[in-house]
Amino acid sequence: MAILFKNIKELLQVRSSPLSYVSGLEMGKLPTIKNAFLVIDQELIVNYGTMDECPKGTFAEVIDASGKMILPSWCDSHTHIVYAGNREKEFVDRIKGLSYQDIAKKGGGILNSAKTLQATSENDLYNQSKVRLEEVIKLGTGAVEIKSGYGLTVEAELKMLRVIKRLNENYPIDIKATFLGAHAIPSKYKENRKAYINLLINELMPKIEKEQLANYVDVFCETGYFSTEETQLILKAGKKYGLIPKIHVNQFTAIGGVQVGVAHNALSVDHLEELRNEDIDCLKNTNTMPVALPSCSYFLSIPYTPARRIIDAGLPLALASDYNPGSTPSGNMNFVVSSACIKMKMTPEEAINAATINGAYAMGLEKQVGSISIGKQANIILTKPINSYQVIPYSFGNPLIEKIYLKGKDIH
Repeated sequence: MAILFKNIKELLQVRSSPLSYVSGLEMGKLPTIKNAFLVIDQELIVNYGTMDECPKGTFAEVIDASGKMILPSWCDSHTHIVYAGNREKEFVDRIKGLSYQDIAKKGGGILNSAKTLQATSENDLYNQSKVRLEEVIKLGTGAVEIKSGYGLTVEAELKMLRVIKRLNENYPIDIKATFLGAHAIPSKYKENRKAYINLLINELMPKIEKEQLANYVDVFCETGYFSTEETQLILKAGKKYGLIPKIHVNQFTAIGGVQVGVAHNALSVDHLEELRNEDIDCLKNTNTMPVALPSCSYFLSIPYTPARRIIDAGLPLALASDYNPGSTPSGNMNFVVSSACIKMKMTPEEAINAATINGAYAMGLEKQVGSISIGKQANIILTKPINSYQVIPYSFGNPLIEKIYLKGKDIH
């Protein structure tokens, strides 16, 4: 039976026509309906409009949303939720003055997480990860991408991807899996990088394809990690195994990763804290989504992605959390949206678009989620009574969510 929400103060991100993403000036436009109703049935949105058009009839539940707003759940297209242990000591090291790169050189960072994960059983890894997944669901995330990359061995990478698959099977949230074996070079391959890349391509990718464990392939294309030549090799191999490119680029240095991503039709290029004019020009007239991760910049005290330059150039932009143990130990997309407005000078309309419809596109889920559209999944956030939707980023430290619905079901 259907559920009717009535007297909604404002229904946000209403899209009546199919739309993949919004770019440039369109990012500043957020279509809404005031004094609205919304009907969801089974897992889908089936009707919406103004209250003077509100249907009469029998519903399984009627919810009076007076003073409250409804918007589509957040779409978080870049996370590393599946990891073992923590890196709190490195947090203190950074406070004392060490950089992310300094910590990595000492054997910390990604290699530290990999060592812990390799020693963790699949069941323990699953139990640790599901706590984090449940946490982000409660914070309003309705679709999420999760990467491997803290395994760095054949067995451990497969273990991560199998955990992601189990989470997808056991929770109502949409999950996309990304193979990020090229996250760092393990210590044992430090003097033989080619051997590790061959392991990723010739041993891991065939197994991933056989078990259908990933949708995407990712590479940390960055100084000290993987070069543009190595990135091209891995992305090209990934395509042979049905893995669509999504890559980390321009986090600390600009070495041509954006150009590699575009050349290989990457679905997204993520981070972009260090962005050159030629990188922006390269992204024009492509189907590659730039993705910003402002809570990573906040945590590491590095520059923020230049959102204004990207949007003013007519490009789209998505927002994601980068939830991981080393540089962003939080998957709170509400904070991400606030940070984008406060630190990146995005308008609330731009930030909400970036965290919903554009985030959905960056996961290949734009036809299923990301907007209030008939036929899309009923993944919605019901706010507490608020004055306007600008309060969502403005009131950055206050919980404004009253209820979460995923595929039409109230998530407690």
